[in-house]
Amino acid sequence: MNAKLIGWVLRISVAGEFIGHGVFALQGKKDWVGWFANFGISDAGLATQLLFLVGVLDIALALLILIKPVRIALLWMAFWGFWTALIRPLVGMPVWDLIERSANWGAPLALLLLVGWPKTLKEWFE
Repeated sequence: MNAKLIGWVLRISVAGEFIGHGVFALQGKKDWVGWFANFGISDAGLATQLLFLVGVLDIALALLILIKPVRIALLWMAFWGFWTALIRPLVGMPVWDLIERSANWGAPLALLLLVGWPKTLKEWFE
């Protein structure tokens, strides 16, 4: 297959995942607000504000990836996708909720590897 086509499929997939989660965060998804208490933030108002900021960042990164797959953004998205999947079993959900979300971190990581692992610090930002 054509690497450019695969790249676009991954870019659209990553963007769709992060836009979707970003919109849920902007809406203050009730379950997600509640999870903040597990990490020491029991004020629902503060949790909602933090979740809103996360949503803005998720959507901004999704749009960036559609414009240009910047490596540092993809690395963050892979990390964030893994962390948000890992949160599920940490808050008492079954481990299958983590496993089911493998694409949340796997797709950004795959796109990063397709774009090419950087050899210099400067390449992380290209």
